[in-house]
Amino acid sequence: MKNLILFITLLLFSFLHSSAFGLRNTTSNKTSFNLPLPEKKNTISYIKVDSLVITRFFKVYANLKKHKLDVLALYKKRNYHSVWFDKEGIIEFAHLLHSKVDQLEQEGLKSSFAYKDKVALIFNKQVTPTLTPTETELLLSTMFVFYAKKVYKGIDPEKIRGIGWFIPPKNLSYTTLLQSLLTDPQSLDKDDNLLFGQYYKLRDVLKKYQQMEQNGDWNVIVKDSSIREYKPGDTSKTIAQIRQRLAITGDLKKDSKNNRYDEELLTGILNFKKRNGYKSDPIITSSHIQRLNIPIENYIKTIMVNMERCRWIAPELNKAPEYIIVNIPSFKLFFKRECKTELESNIFVGSTMNETVIFSSMISHLVFSPYWNIPTSIVQSEIKTAMDGDKNYLIENDMEWNKGRVRQKPGPKNLLGKVKFIFPSSNDIYLHDSPSTTLFESEYRAYSHGCININKAQELAYLILNNDPDWPVERIKKAMDGGKETTCYLKNKIPVHLGYFTTWVNDSGEISFFNDIYQRDDRLAELLFDTDSK
Repeated sequence: MKNLILFITLLLFSFLHSSAFGLRNTTSNKTSFNLPLPEKKNTISYIKVDSLVITRFFKVYANLKKHKLDVLALYKKRNYHSVWFDKEGIIEFAHLLHSKVDQLEQEGLKSSFAYKDKVALIFNKQVTPTLTPTETELLLSTMFVFYAKKVYKGIDPEKIRGIGWFIPPKNLSYTTLLQSLLTDPQSLDKDDNLLFGQYYKLRDVLKKYQQMEQNGDWNVIVKDSSIREYKPGDTSKTIAQIRQRLAITGDLKKDSKNNRYDEELLTGILNFKKRNGYKSDPIITSSHIQRLNIPIENYIKTIMVNMERCRWIAPELNKAPEYIIVNIPSFKLFFKRECKTELESNIFVGSTMNETVIFSSMISHLVFSPYWNIPTSIVQSEIKTAMDGDKNYLIENDMEWNKGRVRQKPGPKNLLGKVKFIFPSSNDIYLHDSPSTTLFESEYRAYSHGCININKAQELAYLILNNDPDWPVERIKKAMDGGKETTCYLKNKIPVHLGYFTTWVNDSGEISFFNDIYQRDDRLAELLFDTDSK
């Protein structure tokens, strides 16, 4: 009798230990406390999730504890109902999510889930299940949060705060995202409404460059030491190597293996230069060959870094009927209307001593024939020095004192040109015209005090107002040339984003790479390519 009571007591203890937690002790090789997997039709009834169970889960899976609050919030919003099981077993979306986590490099990330081997066992039909349904449920939910953080939210803003970078918005709701994906699991592969559109273009090109790397054809181009530069008509083994590289990158349709610089190669060279911000001329210099010789893995890293930057931009920008995006490294501005580029303009941006800041805002009004209220810092560092050497400096440059500050009058000498575009900015940054038209022809154009100088500012003003009956062309022209400051408030504000993209994919799917003028890529890569998933 005593033996029977002892047996019943031990059996009861074993059952209570396993069912109260619903999890296997992962620090032991024993599986005696593991709940057996039920028949498929009853699986959902075995899922017991509440705040206590979740807390215990993260004590066992300590390497995932940073996701605990998000997982708790996820289940609280769902009234602690199962996410990953229905009456037939594990739902379709779980399989798709697992596949996406296994392919994170295609999302521009080099990171892995801490317990990916355990998760893999869930989907391996050749292996006897060792995880309880509750354990499986919470592992999958944590993996979802991990994936959403990596792909849709990117780097933790606390890691980049205080070093002058744009802080990514963090308003994505995991519950809303999950509900959307559960409704349409395949939308995980067609989620072009969840991130800024450029992200998906870069992702497509990333696959191509990863394939280029696997092909192993990215050979070093060896320059003939006796030749300073190559021009049409020249013959060299180096020419044949350049031709091969341009065929790989798509600047040439095919590789004829010809070592003579012919018309076909010229077409490829001009396209390569256009994509990479060079002047359009036929000369191939050592600097061009150095650019061509950048290792393929560096290009891949650059694409991934810029995919991360796309995660920082609100996807709503894509949905705006019109918007402006400024790309600092390419010295370009794009005006988009109905997702099509209606204007592309050269710009010049802040020098390395006066870096143009990265942020998003809304253009609220235009100012024609603007005064330039010269910042005190410029007056102290430049204007006063000039005045000390020339007592007529202010008069000669159409400047005057106004309420204790120096300003430049509207007119042909005004450094803001004929129009400026105003949006809220704590840094007193805005877009404006410029009388210095010849400066826009340079390859390197980082020499402003921080504002964006636009080569086609006047054309941009006409485009913005072309549907406003109150501002016909004649009135705009008169306001620009009138010599009197005139303000035009927009009926609909226009989103604007000042971004820093060292690579960009245009509407035709062509990728361009630009110089990292503020030396930011490597610093971001250090954070992005941290493979520690704990």
